[in-house]
Amino acid sequence: MSVTSSSPASGTASDTAGSLSLRQVLLCSALIVTVSMGIRHGFGLWLQPVTMERGWTRETFAFAMALQNLAWGLAGPLAGMLADRWGAARVLQAGGAAYAAGLVWMATATSGSSFAASAGLLIGIAQAGCTYAVVYGVIGRNSPPERRSWAMGVAAAAGSFGQFLMVPVENWLIAQLGWQQALFVLAGFALTILPLALGLRERPGSSAAAGGPAQSIGAALREAFGYRSFQLLMAGYFVCGFQVVFIGVHMPSYLKDHGLAPEVATAALALIGLFNVFGTYAAGTLGQRYAKRHLLAAIYLLRSVAIVTFLALPLTPLSVYVFSAVMGLLWLSTVPPTNAVVAQIFGVRYLSMLGGFVFLSHQIGSFLGVWLGGLLYDRSGSYDVVWWIAIALGVFAALVNLPVREGAIARAALAPTT
Repeated sequence: MSVTSSSPASGTASDTAGSLSLRQVLLCSALIVTVSMGIRHGFGLWLQPVTMERGWTRETFAFAMALQNLAWGLAGPLAGMLADRWGAARVLQAGGAAYAAGLVWMATATSGSSFAASAGLLIGIAQAGCTYAVVYGVIGRNSPPERRSWAMGVAAAAGSFGQFLMVPVENWLIAQLGWQQALFVLAGFALTILPLALGLRERPGSSAAAGGPAQSIGAALREAFGYRSFQLLMAGYFVCGFQVVFIGVHMPSYLKDHGLAPEVATAALALIGLFNVFGTYAAGTLGQRYAKRHLLAAIYLLRSVAIVTFLALPLTPLSVYVFSAVMGLLWLSTVPPTNAVVAQIFGVRYLSMLGGFVFLSHQIGSFLGVWLGGLLYDRSGSYDVVWWIAIALGVFAALVNLPVREGAIARAALAPTT
């Protein structure tokens, strides 16, 4: 889709104007993502204690996690739309409060349906309001185009550091307090998002001013979904969700099934988080210097190579740690270049909303990855089929990202907003 215009989607003077200092935006964004992403990265540690105490199957737990990812994805565009229109701070605070409530309900749920509603539906909706889509909208509006990919890499690296920091903490909380009390403590952590959101409170009207042309929400959606590169980015992000959530949720049980100690799984998740700090920051930095489509294709292809190698080698603590470190470098490294391309093509006025739709595709993949992991394990007693699906999808994602066009979309000249 392309319409004649001399008005670019990004890189204008209005793109560079922001109501907040970039340092303040990055600090508050980093802390919010550290909390919100750090908590969720450790949910796989609850699979066995919850299912054993409640007498549930792994599919029951996996379905709740799958529903969480799907709800997160479905609520993402709405959360982004509200943040673009009414301000990110309000959406972040609502998301933080709902996150805390969902964790408390998750701890007290005694039936599979209640667990799915709390750990799945409510927490998923909450995550939509306090993670990347909303935060990246603020970053996009308050960072110059030449530093935008880097700034998004900093926020993504913060989420990675949250995983590295929180997984051992969550494992310790479960061991010392029990899985239910551990969730109550995490609910308290989630409430810290509320005061941190105040640091991302933008000047009224700054979202509209950042977009340049007076484009309606409907026009923005029609433009994006009719544009081939946007469709390809969504297809690639679907694969990202499938791979990382399957591994994040099912890796602890996979390792325990093969006779490795629980400490190995904890260390593996922590290593993913640690190396993800470097991987996401590097991806954001490299995205400023190289074609982002090539960067994304390389990341997806290397994931498949890493999984094949992991499955081919004998399973030992050392092989797990090396695999975790490699996957950590590739874990969320797709996030900065993907969102930066969306901003580069369409501008930043509706970045939270469009980022939310791209993330919806990611979360559909997440739903299938975590749910199929539990379903196929219960039916076959093995995760092998899902591992090979993840490998094939990685190759697919590498190929679909190569034709992405990163330049600003051409638009018919419209009157600028005031």
